[in-house]
Amino acid sequence: MRRLSGGGHWASPLRVRRGPGWSEQTPTWQEAKPSIISEALGRASARPSGNWFVVGASRDIVRGRPYGRTVSGVEVVLWRTQTGGVRAGPGACPHLGAPLRQGRVVCGALVCRWHGMALPGGPFSGWEPFPAHDDGVLVWVRLDEAGGEAPLELPVLPRRPVLVNAVESVFTMVGRCEPQDVIANRLDPWHGSWFHPYSFVDLQVVETPRGGSGDAFAVKASFRVVGRLVVPVRAVFTSPEPHTVVMHITEGEGATSVVETHATPLTPRGDQSPRTAVVEAVIATSGRRGFALARAAAPVLRPLMRRAAGRLWRDDLSYAERRWSLRRVGRFPG
Repeated sequence: MRRLSGGGHWASPLRVRRGPGWSEQTPTWQEAKPSIISEALGRASARPSGNWFVVGASRDIVRGRPYGRTVSGVEVVLWRTQTGGVRAGPGACPHLGAPLRQGRVVCGALVCRWHGMALPGGPFSGWEPFPAHDDGVLVWVRLDEAGGEAPLELPVLPRRPVLVNAVESVFTMVGRCEPQDVIANRLDPWHGSWFHPYSFVDLQVVETPRGGSGDAFAVKASFRVVGRLVVPVRAVFTSPEPHTVVMHITEGEGATSVVETHATPLTPRGDQSPRTAVVEAVIATSGRRGFALARAAAPVLRPLMRRAAGRLWRDDLSYAERRWSLRRVGRFPG
């Protein structure tokens, strides 16, 4: 909690909001120019990804059990070695094509359940591994053929708080749209108070992208806690690579906390019925002494954090799906 100047008391981050109701707030449609959003999306799409894609939460890949995911039409299997490192490769066994996600991990090797072929993680009988990276919150896989770019040794990672001082949570939801529809949604902060009044109030966009180093949206908003109780913050949205939008809280409660939204294509590029996984990582921190209790209660807090993210994304993903359906028939206004 924040210490008040000149005293030993602690101030609550909560404020009582006495502003206008939903229908009385100032419309934002004139500020939310389609050109600003589309140009920001274009710049994000032009940045290098190095062919790296988020597969899922680091916690989802546990020792002794393989994890399967299809990324951009490529069947991928991942598992942990005896030392905890992540290995990845094609999801089909090179022997007769069995699904390796149904195998077992024995002494750090992935063993196919059909005929017992063991894959330690290196090239074997035509099976070539994929580069993988575990950043402590998310696991990434590099698919050079699917990405089609010059490969990078590591994924483009945003600045984050130190994990030992934070509580992290990862939420995943799949929708019928393309990654650009998810990213475009996040590059439109003006819809926050209108579309999500249960989470945001009094949202103001105070800075819009200008390209180059200043390519960011800055907003002032209040997160609704319950009723009229809110927590005011300032946040900055950036897009470091084509499939990611990051919100950094720069002022207010939880400063330096991060919300990362990753849009992972599940179907190949150009698919007539595309599917995209939204993988959102919340990495929350605070300078308040009491936050140590929050870290201790992380197993209880994570489901609550995922529930809050799910409520937002049930709305936002439906809008991303609508954006894709309108684009598909050439009727999207932007």
